[in-house]
This record gives sequence, C-alpha cells and structure tokens, in this order.
Amino acid sequence: MKIAICGGTFDPFHRGHLDPVLAVRDELQWSTILYVPAWRQPFKSEQRLTSGHHRFAMAVLATESLEDIYVSPRELDRGAISYTVDTLEELRAEHPTATLDWVIGDDNLEQLMAWKNIDRIFELANFVVLARGFDPHPVPERFRHRVGRPEQRRRNGGIVFAANPAVPVSSTEIRRRIRAGEPVAELVAPRVWRYIQHNRLYQEALT
Repeated sequence: MKIAICGGTFDPFHRGHLDPVLAVRDELQWSTILYVPAWRQPFKSEQRLTSGHHRFAMAVLATESLEDIYVSPRELDRGAISYTVDTLEELRAEHPTATLDWVIGDDNLEQLMAWKNIDRIFELANFVVLARGFDPHPVPERFRHRVGRPEQRRRNGGIVFAANPAVPVSSTEIRRRIRAGEPVAELVAPRVWRYIQHNRLYQEALT
C-alpha cells in the first residue's frame, strides 16, 4: 500500500493542489491520496487564515468525486501548530507497513533543515517533490544521498522527484483576484467557486 499525504493550508483549495498530484499518481503507484488541512503551519504562523471549517469543506468539495482521495481533519482537530512529524507518527501507527509519501513542492526543499525532527520524518516517510515552477530548487547537501528514483523508493527515508506539469497558480493570487473582482473560476473546482461565492469568502484582505 502506498499513500500520498498532501499537507497545506488550502486557503482556498485550487487546481495547483490537485492536478499535479493526479498527474503523477500512476507513476508513484499511490493507492490512496490524503489531504490534510493544517490548523496553522509553522512557517506561516503570522498568516491570518480562513476558518478550518471552510478550508476543510473546500478541500472535500474539490475531491469527493475522485476515487480513493480523502480529506483528514486530524490537524484541524488537534488545534495547534501543525507539525509534519506529529501527523506522520499518527499515520505510521495506523499503517505500519505502508509506504508513506509526504508530498511537497520543490520550493520547500531549501527549508527541510528547519523542519521539526526532520531525521524522524525520514524514519517515518519519504518526500515526493513536485515542480511548482520553472526554476529548480536544490536539495540540501545533507540529504542528497537520499535522492532516488520513484520506482526504487522504500517505505520511508527517500526523496524522489515526480515528473508533473507545473500549475502556475497560488492561493495568494486567488485571494487577490477575488478581492479585485477578477475571474478565478478556471483556477478552482466549480463547487469550490460556488462555495466561496455563497459564503462570501476572501472579500476582505488576508495578510
């Protein structure tokens, strides 16, 4: 069993959160994809977020018609800064023999040294790295020996790069567009856009 775990604030959930993951699903042989909305991310502790209820709902609306894709409220229920290592400890206890792949964008690579208990994270899972743009981001020297091919990865301990199409969109840009009255319908799922409109989300500036 191979499980992809995608963490983030998802404020709002958009095509860039979903399309690249679906594009590499077969290559990585994921049987399950799990989205985990963060209560608050450690590197974005000053960001004012939309309520967890809304962010969870938008993630569900974007994915509920897709097979074996789920949204977990575990970090929202925890109600504290969301550390990857804590979530992976829970998931490893639930799936002791599975391959756990924590999915990140390549722009996160340079920050890996600052992640809480990074060595323990590698004992629990792999990192699968998706391209976010056109400029390559280097793997910190300390972790370069962990880089391998997707088909050769084990249940934990590796870093693999997936060949995905980059989707040039961000939640920050979507929020800006909504505040400015610019179109965003092509950037989010139709049901997510209706939810945003119905609940009048992002009408005021979020820092």
